[in-house]
Amino acid sequence: MDRQNQSPTRLTDGLLLEARGIGKRFGPVEALVSVDFTVGYAEVVGLLGDNGAGKSTLIKIITGVYPPDSGQLFWEGEPVHFRSPRDAYERGIATVYQDLAVVDLMSIHRNMFLGREHLVTRRLGPFRFYDAGRARREAQLALRDIGIDIRSPDEPVMMMSGGERQSIAIARGVHFSAKLLILDEPTSALSVKESAKVLHYIESARARGLSVIFITHNVHQVYPVADRFTILSHGQSVADLRRGEASQEQIADMIVRGHELLAELRKAERED
Repeated sequence: MDRQNQSPTRLTDGLLLEARGIGKRFGPVEALVSVDFTVGYAEVVGLLGDNGAGKSTLIKIITGVYPPDSGQLFWEGEPVHFRSPRDAYERGIATVYQDLAVVDLMSIHRNMFLGREHLVTRRLGPFRFYDAGRARREAQLALRDIGIDIRSPDEPVMMMSGGERQSIAIARGVHFSAKLLILDEPTSALSVKESAKVLHYIESARARGLSVIFITHNVHQVYPVADRFTILSHGQSVADLRRGEASQEQIADMIVRGHELLAELRKAERED
């Protein structure tokens, strides 16, 4: 069906998220130009592009940090307007940034329930207290669900490796019933061995029905787990490919040649 003839209030079948025709301007700078982006159910999508491509701006719109200037977001078949990150979180969107938002001196279980301590409390008279025993058990089970056995849930996060820290952030998203997990450059500062662990955690999350957006400028980091790749350049979409449609080298070339591809797309549109 021709996109122009689709109802503006209907989501394409089978999609968890659709960002349709998203535009965003900051003063004279056009950060996004009519960008289309989709995520299916239990799908891992690599969001690729060089620095300044528009990846961060698009994600901030999806997570409610910025409102779009034009276009529409759809979530599970309905148009949505996220006014804040809390709106997005309440719909089931969890974001793991590069800094991970973990507290090094806190234990694993305290970090798992950071900001959500009310979910593991017990009542004593008129007061409620953090139930450390319950938090320990739930943290250990949540991590085990994505394939990691920790030494102790009381261990400070500062004693863990980079890959293990990522596992806490991913397990947090799975445990708190996220439907879409957004990972910002999750393997950029990790060794090859630690990166492989994180990719395994992502696959485990997908097997449990979670969808993932993996943001990176390096296709080699995401290629082993992604089902599909969306490439941005200068705030515009230049390609949307399934994994079998292009090799790592071809996708890497598209990232580098983004400006040329945009020029070719504009030329083709003029000729049509």
